[in-house]
Amino acid sequence: MIRRTALPARTLRARITVLATSLVAVVSVVLLWLAWRLVGDSVAAVPQLPPGTLVQVDGVDVEASVLADHLREQARERMVAAGLTAFVFVVTAGSILAWTLTSRVLRPLREITDTARRLSVESMGERIGEVSSRDELAELARTFDAMLDRLQAAFEAQRHFVANASHELRTPLAVIRTELDVTLSDEEADEAELRRMAGVVRDATDRAERLVNSLLLLARTDSTELAVTERVDLTEVVDSAWRAVKANAERKGVTARFDLGEAETVGDPALLERVAGNLLENGVTHNVENGWIEATVRPGDGPWVVLTVRSSGGVVEPETVAELFEPFRRAGVARTARTGAGLGLSIVQAAVRAHGGSVRAEPVPGGGLAVEVRLPAAR
Repeated sequence: MIRRTALPARTLRARITVLATSLVAVVSVVLLWLAWRLVGDSVAAVPQLPPGTLVQVDGVDVEASVLADHLREQARERMVAAGLTAFVFVVTAGSILAWTLTSRVLRPLREITDTARRLSVESMGERIGEVSSRDELAELARTFDAMLDRLQAAFEAQRHFVANASHELRTPLAVIRTELDVTLSDEEADEAELRRMAGVVRDATDRAERLVNSLLLLARTDSTELAVTERVDLTEVVDSAWRAVKANAERKGVTARFDLGEAETVGDPALLERVAGNLLENGVTHNVENGWIEATVRPGDGPWVVLTVRSSGGVVEPETVAELFEPFRRAGVARTARTGAGLGLSIVQAAVRAHGGSVRAEPVPGGGLAVEVRLPAAR
């Protein structure tokens, strides 16, 4: 079996040098050929003496035609010698110049390559920074740094998300493990104790299931394409979502007010119902006893429709509003609530963005939160 020895790959610097040298060589050959033709034409343009005419050169009579041929040949030989010398000099100088300039031009590219080679999850904070050139390579360096900024943010968000998800899942699993260990260690446990343990385990299992479903939904809404696209009436979506939380609102004495106009959008009905459901559910869950909640659906300015959910509740500081859209955040408090997974507004934001819309929130004076969702209107 014959083994092929892999030749070392030529670098970009070497390829550019070879290309530049080849170009200089081709141009030099063309110029040399033109000079050859020019010398030949110039010698041929010299007036010819009549045949048999003798010319005295250094005291020796020489026929004029022989002397003309000799001078013509000598001129061409000198031109060829001088041209070859110039050709070698120009090609050599072009190669050296191309090799040197290419090294300076490609220096920012080497910096980019070295930085990319050193990067790892632990060193994502390293950047190329400003480069010496002000050309396309500088733009490439800025683009590369911007990409690293996005990657670092994604890694940090993923690390934070996984840590919080692990914490949330650990709690119901710990409850289940504790209840099982305590009940199994009690040899005198009766049917009532087993039923109590089963109820606690079921509640913990339900909490873990809700969290997993929320994580799956959040991953789905983070995708760039919608699985289903059709006309959706936001009024019907709000009505359907309210039926799911109406019982909880009545238990807390929450008064509901609705102002539902005609507004249609295009998208996934299930995701849009989840948007409305999460907003209404948050408004009820984080409300106060005998509080209020109101939902408004109306056409917006331009090609938009607007869904707004306002509710009473605890005081929300304006500087903490942005944190509410982070996973596992509840009213500005991380992982402390006993109900919900803290993914409601995260799912709302991801689903709205997947539909090409936007969402914003602001505190309600005296306590509570108002969330406004803008979606593209159906045409």
